[in-house]
Amino acid sequence: MSSVKGAFEKAKIYIESHSKDTTEQQKRKKQGPCITISRETGAGASCVGDELVKFFQPISKEGDIPWTVFDKNLIEKVMEDYHLPQKLRQYFVEDKLSELKATIDELLGIHPHAWMLVSKTASTIVQLAMKGNVVIIGRASNIVTANLKNTFHVRLIGSFENRVRHVQEIHNLNRSDAIEFTKNEDHAKINYFKKYYNKNIEDPLLYHMIINTDNISYEKTARIIGQAVIEKFPEMFLFIEEKILKSI
Repeated sequence: MSSVKGAFEKAKIYIESHSKDTTEQQKRKKQGPCITISRETGAGASCVGDELVKFFQPISKEGDIPWTVFDKNLIEKVMEDYHLPQKLRQYFVEDKLSELKATIDELLGIHPHAWMLVSKTASTIVQLAMKGNVVIIGRASNIVTANLKNTFHVRLIGSFENRVRHVQEIHNLNRSDAIEFTKNEDHAKINYFKKYYNKNIEDPLLYHMIINTDNISYEKTARIIGQAVIEKFPEMFLFIEEKILKSI
């Protein structure tokens, strides 16, 4: 919980930095890149996101908004944007509620229709992506931002065994619980894509790059992504000498 709180504080700084800009300042600022990360459960998306921030910050232009990762803190951002009560938090989990429970809860007025929550989430993702210098993890963010010209879409995959081990480590679970958690999360992500966007999350054509993190460290994965983003959007970064690029 404390890590999520810390991430949300960084997200608030990111949002507040943008909101303080005058209209003229916003016009003068060039749009930064947005990286979306789709992931198999346990493939290390949050770790890669943190490494991407470390990679990009030293080569960002002076005065640029600090790079920020939106993962679990994206829920907080959506709830803040639309003044939603905290009790709705459970309904933002990717496709975790059964159709029967969701339907009953909607009929009883316990929570708004799921499509409305998905729509609000998508709107927030687009707003963040348009600001740039941001890494957005999950929530079909690659589909939501597909028409934006500053986006770079990545998918992280890995063997089931390695992903289960990572889940055990980060969630402090025994092997049996980690296996169940990984399967359930993977299933939820697949359903979220299919149900709300009619897309197959595993379709390689939805991404600029797919990386297997089994044999590549999260730091190296971030460098690979970072170099590709620089080459795609060189105008969005400080001038980098060729010898520096070769060392990445």
